[in-house]
Amino acid sequence: MSSSSSSLTHSITLPIQPNDPVRVAAAAGVSSSDFRRVLDFLVDAIDSCLFKNWLRNLESENGILANGTMTLKQVHIQGVDMFGRRIGFLKFKADIFDKETGHKVPGIVFARGPAVAVLILLESDGETYAVLTEQVRVPTGKIVLELPAGMLDDDKGDFVGTAVREVEEEIGIKLKKEDMVDLTAFLDPSTGHRIFPSPGGCDEEMSMFLYRRQVEQETITQLQGKQTGLREHGEFIKVQLVPYRELWRRTADAKVLIGIGLYEMAQREGLLPRH
Repeated sequence: MSSSSSSLTHSITLPIQPNDPVRVAAAAGVSSSDFRRVLDFLVDAIDSCLFKNWLRNLESENGILANGTMTLKQVHIQGVDMFGRRIGFLKFKADIFDKETGHKVPGIVFARGPAVAVLILLESDGETYAVLTEQVRVPTGKIVLELPAGMLDDDKGDFVGTAVREVEEEIGIKLKKEDMVDLTAFLDPSTGHRIFPSPGGCDEEMSMFLYRRQVEQETITQLQGKQTGLREHGEFIKVQLVPYRELWRRTADAKVLIGIGLYEMAQREGLLPRH
């Protein structure tokens, strides 16, 4: 990828369209410092870069640009949210055109990168419970009951390690990596073994893990209603345990419903290890 830059515009050349450079520009309201951060991460790759990940997906085997029928002309950076020294969220508009018709494909992107979710099933006294978190979710305007989940902090791709860490932070229990089952690994290779919760507007690609364990009833009692989360990160979390037989109708969280689907199908096909 080659590049040249001026103040609030930048030009990049993608290997897949070497004769058609892509213009990257800051939209109104984006500061020069935020735009420079995006360019620094893009060119120097000094940290995890949401923009670079999106470009890689465009050029991948199943990417939009793979068969040569479409071209990326311009990217408008509209918003940058920093998580410390790294870019946490990035919003941009991409101008991608169909070469035959000249029509533009709708392309507003909220980029947050890869993430994980964990379906935890605890069995006790003949009942199986799913462990959920009750969280304040400002974008929905609601308190949402959902699976423990979180974003990857870097570009090393440690999905299972992130899953274990998120469970410890959100639920307060320690899991072992070797006890985790990657449910998304059972998907067809063409999917990249990830799920896209909201592909119409967000690049988030998620790995879904399963953890199952027999526990004493005392553990169920201790977890129910437990207050957890990293308060310094704005996390206000209450643990809720729901009987698995009721889970599919107790929450509208897409992660829960996807987890149920993957778990049930993998179990039906005999793909899950014995526990």
